[in-house]
Amino acid sequence: MKSECEHKCGINAAVEIIGSRWNLLIIWHLREGTLRFTELQKRIGDVNSKTITKHLRDLERGNIINRVVFPEVPPRVEYSLTEYGMAFLPVFEAINKWGATLP
Repeated sequence: MKSECEHKCGINAAVEIIGSRWNLLIIWHLREGTLRFTELQKRIGDVNSKTITKHLRDLERGNIINRVVFPEVPPRVEYSLTEYGMAFLPVFEAINKWGATLP
């Protein structure tokens, strides 16, 4: 029996982009504004650089975040939510509110 949502329904598309724990935490912290890599890593906590870099790239490919590299020494890279990423925030706030009620 084929699922109604087998190929490309909205929930599958959303989970593809934002479905990981790390992606959700990155979005959560970027909702407050632009952050540099080290600031983001400190806020997230127990995550190594390789993991956070992979997830930042995934979110950038999904057009959820912007990555801006400044031509400075040492290099400065800043991350922020795109307009598309910010459109997710009301849903995210609802998930956060619901999660806070769990036992």
